Amino acid sequence: MNAEVKSEMDRAFGSILKQYRNKMDYTQADMAEKLGISEKYVSRVETGIGGISKETLAKYINILGITPNLFYKEFVTNPRVKKEIEVSEKLSELSTEKLEVVLQMAKMIKDLK
Repeated sequence: MNAEVKSEMDRAFGSILKQYRNKMDYTQADMAEKLGISEKYVSRVETGIGGISKETLAKYINILGITPNLFYKEFVTNPRVKKEIEVSEKLSELSTEKLEVVLQMAKMIKDLK
């Protein structure tokens, strides 16, 4: 991956992380404490100045309840994958109980001939 694309992805990831951190009413200090990293690192990630490790990204995803697809949607060009991301976004708006219903329906549809 070239440096320009990586930089663009870093900025996009940081923007998403900041947006969801703010939705949860966490400060950068709160986030740093939850992640076990420095507040300076949180700031660098959110501004896209520095990249983010896979481990830290996974922690962010779990703490903020973000689906991983959200990070890649603007970079994906494959039509099927774009549709899967669209479905995933709609599913993320559902309660756990409704997700279970959708899962059961998907299993029934898959078994149709």
